[in-house]
Amino acid sequence: MDGNPYEPPQPIVASQASRLFSDQAFWGLSATQFLGAFNDNLFKQTILLMFVAVPLAQGSSKSVDLQWLGTFCFSLPFILFSGYGGFLSDRHPKRSVIVSCKIAEIVIMGIGVGLFAYYSKAGLPLLLVGLISGTLLVMGAQRAFFGPGKYGILPEMLRERDIPQANGFLLMTTFLAIILGSALAGLLLTHFEHSLWIVGLACVGIAITGTATSFLIRRGPAAQPHLPFEWSATTIPVDIRQLLRRDRSLLAAIAAGTVFWMTAAMVQMSVNALGKLQLQVSDWRTSILVASISAGIAVGSLVAGIASGGKFNARILKLGCYGLIACLAMLSLPGWNRSHLLGYTGSLLTLIAMGVFTGMFALPLQVYVQTRPPADCKGRMIATQNLLNWVGITMSAALYFAAGTLFAVLQWPPCATFAVSAAMMSGVALFYRPQSDGHECHERNDA
Repeated sequence: MDGNPYEPPQPIVASQASRLFSDQAFWGLSATQFLGAFNDNLFKQTILLMFVAVPLAQGSSKSVDLQWLGTFCFSLPFILFSGYGGFLSDRHPKRSVIVSCKIAEIVIMGIGVGLFAYYSKAGLPLLLVGLISGTLLVMGAQRAFFGPGKYGILPEMLRERDIPQANGFLLMTTFLAIILGSALAGLLLTHFEHSLWIVGLACVGIAITGTATSFLIRRGPAAQPHLPFEWSATTIPVDIRQLLRRDRSLLAAIAAGTVFWMTAAMVQMSVNALGKLQLQVSDWRTSILVASISAGIAVGSLVAGIASGGKFNARILKLGCYGLIACLAMLSLPGWNRSHLLGYTGSLLTLIAMGVFTGMFALPLQVYVQTRPPADCKGRMIATQNLLNWVGITMSAALYFAAGTLFAVLQWPPCATFAVSAAMMSGVALFYRPQSDGHECHERNDA
């Protein structure tokens, strides 16, 4: 630590690590992350599909798209609690934080069983909309505490050269979980609409299984066991702000990630509206559209992880950004004499391609933010990244509501919201210009 303030201390636990795919702790973390992502998306996508057309009153033929409300309620806790979650992940052993969060997931999904049972009997009155939205708030809080420990533990648990490949594998399996969870949500909502509590019980079972796999994660000491609590830890800690002021390259990466996740949240709501309102297909086929993005991301993440060669690769990131913009622009084109220019099949293929480019953008960015900060503040830096990402996602709820309202007045189709997403990512392509450097992630030079 003498001389260069960016020189990281040696990993705390990684010296105990075996080869990546022979490491039981890595498989435990991978399984825990997979099951958590699967459960999140099964539960959340079921609710978003329910919220696409909420009746204004019992028996009324008029409805309103309240996906923005569900997205806002799920994302707000990440703004409120990500900073404190990062503090806990540095103050306490990250494994302990992860296990505690998984136990909380079991309780939250148990609440979901009761709410889904109420829906099966009473439909979706505004009271139930409020209760479900409150559950999404609690669920978002649980994920806010889970995130910093989940990502921060990788550099502690693994050899440094394994981190890009581990990220690629985790992203690939995470988005495989998103595929399965999102697709299954539409199928189960279609077949169990009048006994939706069965879906809730499935979510409880998945949460229990994920809690069991979390115990396989290797124990390790806290990064800073005597870290004092400061109120700044609930937002962005003072030392993290100072680091970001010194390291403009890291600051630019986090800003690009914030815009990216704002775009991603817009896209999920836009795809649900495209399927149900514009293409007028079933919940199942709409969920297939959402899941197809994740299928592409799984492939793109794997390709990016292999092609990165153990370092941050800006060329892969830029290609992903440009491809993502092109796909969003194609999806925004109206049908003129048909429901949508691309139709269902064309939209499906474009969404898969968009997912591939998304993985190629997201993986290098995640590796950069994980590896660049000093080891004793990785948890809080990742928490800061999470907080700002979820600021973007929360803003996407307001932006989707405003864009949808404006386009309804102009009588434009729902697919016009893809153009808003394309414009946001165009800003990233224009202003974020990172450079590949085989040593950049290790030397911590100022930008």
